[in-house]
Amino acid sequence: MSGGITVVGSATRSTPGWDAKVHDMIGVVSPFGGVLSVPEHAVEGVAAMVSGSNLEADFAALHGGTAALSAAMGRTGAIERDLFRWTERPTPGDDVGEWVPTSDPRVPDWLRPFNGDLLVAWDDNGAYGAGVGRKQHDRHGHELSVGTEPALRGRGLGRHLVATVARRVLDDGAIPTYVHVPDNHASAKLAEAAGFPDLGWTMLSFGQGS
Repeated sequence: MSGGITVVGSATRSTPGWDAKVHDMIGVVSPFGGVLSVPEHAVEGVAAMVSGSNLEADFAALHGGTAALSAAMGRTGAIERDLFRWTERPTPGDDVGEWVPTSDPRVPDWLRPFNGDLLVAWDDNGAYGAGVGRKQHDRHGHELSVGTEPALRGRGLGRHLVATVARRVLDDGAIPTYVHVPDNHASAKLAEAAGFPDLGWTMLSFGQGS
C-alpha cells in the first residue's frame, strides 16, 4: 500500500465496538498510505475529500474540511489524529500483575468498560496500584491502555504491565497496539520502554466536535 488515504465502507462502523459504543470512523495511516473506515452511507462524501495519492494533502483536506465531514457523517465532528504504535516484540521480562475480571470491585471505573480480563498490580495495602485494559477491537488487533496511581509512578510498573499484556495478546494470535495523543510524552516514553516503537503510524477518528 502506498500513496494517500483510501476510504472504505464497513457495516462495523454502525455497530457497537469494544465499549458498547458506535465508533463511526476509524483509520490507520502508515508513512506509505492509509485506510479510513466509515459507514456505507458516508463513503461517497468522505472519499470526495481526499485524492488517495498524497498523504499530507489528504490529511490537510480532512483537517480543514470539518463542515464537509460533518455533512458526510451526518453529525457534527472533526478529524482527530493520534499516534498509533504496535509491536511483535514487546520488551522481554518476567510477567507481573494479576489477571482479574472487569467486575472485580477493586478495579477503578475507567477500566470497567474493557471487553477482556485486566492485568492489575496492587499496592502494599492490596488496593489498585496500576493496571492495563485490553480493547479487543476484533480478533486481529487488541489496543492496550494503562494507568498508574501517582504514588507508584516512576518505578517502571506500567511498562512491565504493558509488556506482559502484549505477550499475552501475541500468544492469543492478535497484534497488540498502543494509541496516545502526540504530546503525551509520558505515555510515549512508557510505550517505547515496553517495546512499542514509533514507526510513524497514525490513528484517525471522528471526534464529537463543538
